[in-house]
Amino acid sequence: MQAGIQTIVLQGIDLQVVRRGTGVPLLLLHGGDGPVGQVPFWQRLTEQFDVIAPTHPGFAGSPLPAHFDTLEDLVYLYLDLLDALDVRHVVLLGLAMGGWVAAEVAVRTTTRLAQLILVDAVGIKPGDRNTRDIADIFGMPAAAVTKLLFHDPSKAPALTVMTEAQWTVLASDRIAHAMYTWDPYMHNPKLPYRLHRINVPTLLIWGASDGVVPVAYAEAYRAMIPGAQLVIIPEAGHLPHVEQPDLLLQHILSFAAR
Repeated sequence: MQAGIQTIVLQGIDLQVVRRGTGVPLLLLHGGDGPVGQVPFWQRLTEQFDVIAPTHPGFAGSPLPAHFDTLEDLVYLYLDLLDALDVRHVVLLGLAMGGWVAAEVAVRTTTRLAQLILVDAVGIKPGDRNTRDIADIFGMPAAAVTKLLFHDPSKAPALTVMTEAQWTVLASDRIAHAMYTWDPYMHNPKLPYRLHRINVPTLLIWGASDGVVPVAYAEAYRAMIPGAQLVIIPEAGHLPHVEQPDLLLQHILSFAAR
């Protein structure tokens, strides 16, 4: 597959898609931190797979469609994308919020999927109404959020050296992230009753130090998906692709090779 950025029109949306690499097709759905094209994990992934990486509308300076108001809009957008590209035997890889989207895609249909990999995914609420299952990252100071996201906060982006253009993109990412995940906060109450529909091999990969959705949350998620496996990455928080890209890729490759 020739490297490059494509604009694919779906539902009247100019969806930006980066496609790079050769091999088994892998649909990469990024999290609330935005597209991962600037981190080493991305390059290593494209050396092993035919990576298809869309940018969620509203992120990275892209416009937020007027008719989008829930995460479900992303789910059907990516179902349409898989049909438009006519790819099969796809490894569906979702990071954080993107993991929630990936799980929602898989409960609807696995016709085009070979495997599902969820990395520190949100999307469920295992506890009762009085249990804080998912940290409120929109209601905390930035420093507190950084401690939840990273095992080593020194690996977080240095906000003090960002340009005005970078701040603008960061603000738009935050707005889009909140729009997709706010109500209800970071989960779909109906998803736990649908996860049994996932009938492809599924792997959950989790940072041991994730302060947003801790390992106990991952264990609850795994128990809801038939036959799912869970591996824990040490010295990583909510973003293993930033803190432990080599270990993350190792687990992905091992699972995909089965």
